[in-house]
Amino acid sequence: MFLSTEDYPQAHKVLGVVDATAHLMLPSDAIDSFESMDQLFSEVQQKLRERATEKEADGIVGVRFNTNVANVQVAPKFLVLTGYGTMIQFIKDK
Repeated sequence: MFLSTEDYPQAHKVLGVVDATAHLMLPSDAIDSFESMDQLFSEVQQKLRERATEKEADGIVGVRFNTNVANVQVAPKFLVLTGYGTMIQFIKDK
């Protein structure tokens, strides 16, 4: 299973869009610890792979990520990362 931000040149069919989201609460003493975003990228990529594997995809192309810092009045900040892309399946030669 691969993830790519680009299209794939080999013959393939599109299986649909896949998405995944992960979040992390930042405690008030670490409110500016944005390096924690790295672990969210790994988590989202793993979720994307698992969901695409369930659909028998060979890979995900056009992968994009969206980051957000959610400020909640009664809680600390949340780092939110959403990833999405297009699942593809290679066309097998017969």
